[in-house]
Amino acid sequence: MIDHTGLSVSDFAKSRVFYTAALQPLGYGVVMEFGEMIGLGELATKKPDFWVAAGPAMKPTLHVAFRAATRQMVDQFHAAALAAGGRDNGPPGLRPHYHANYYGAFVLDADGNNIEAVCHTP
Repeated sequence: MIDHTGLSVSDFAKSRVFYTAALQPLGYGVVMEFGEMIGLGELATKKPDFWVAAGPAMKPTLHVAFRAATRQMVDQFHAAALAAGGRDNGPPGLRPHYHANYYGAFVLDADGNNIEAVCHTP
């Protein structure tokens, strides 16, 4: 089981705005901060499991998927991520080639990392 993961970003200030806004609909927020490094996690648990830090952009870029409890949360993630400067990489919708109830949305961050929100329930 994965405890936490992270990535380095070329523009920390821009990425902080993006990740804070994009993940808010999923119940995530900044729960720890050390200079140009933030730990995001579910606000209910206050445990950081996704870290974003200033540094060279990841090469190759990463794909990170966040679980959403509802399809509406996936829609809200996508809208918030685009409003915060993300680029669409797949609008909210069913992806039946994964499984019948796979409902996801994909957004690229400023460094080209593919950030997804996915709901697995009908």
